[in-house]
Amino acid sequence: MKIIIQSLLKGLAILLPIIVTVYLVQWLLVTIETWLSPIWKAVLGETYYFPGLAFISFLVLTVLIGFSTRWRFMNWVWQLPGMLMNKLPLLRSLYGTVNDVFEMMSGKDFAEESVVLVTLPNSETRLIGIVTKKSGDDDDRLSKMLNDDQVAVFLPMSYNVGGYMIMVPKNCVESIDLKPADALQMTISAGLGKNRDHKSN
Repeated sequence: MKIIIQSLLKGLAILLPIIVTVYLVQWLLVTIETWLSPIWKAVLGETYYFPGLAFISFLVLTVLIGFSTRWRFMNWVWQLPGMLMNKLPLLRSLYGTVNDVFEMMSGKDFAEESVVLVTLPNSETRLIGIVTKKSGDDDDRLSKMLNDDQVAVFLPMSYNVGGYMIMVPKNCVESIDLKPADALQMTISAGLGKNRDHKSN
């Protein structure tokens, strides 16, 4: 009986990540197809439309939008819907949370050299963190709160999209050669994932 249970758990550990990933990809494809296929059918007609055209057009549109952000005006145009949502009481929390999660997971606002080991004061405990702010920026509210010898560090939590922001002395942090996205992945998975070294040979 014990062997059966162990085999069941191992099988679930293999199958569930695959099933969840496939389901999410399927959901994304179906959602895009549902939204865009009526437009293409109206333009091309049922005869010339083929399944997958909506997703291909979505990818092309995404690339074009990303490329157009190279120009300041176009970047402002694409940022406008988000800025409007941030003004609306009901949508502000939802949009802000989703946007922050995506930016955090992508490491968008983190510098490459910002991953550090934090040694908590009066402790031998060390945590992986990402420096988010330094002192000296008069236009930033958090930066103005920091003393000259302090930095703000984000400490991600394992198995949770969240974490803590702490302000610690600079002598409590030690830079490590790790990209922010890799540090987030390693910490969120509690180090149990396959954290391979991506350094070139």
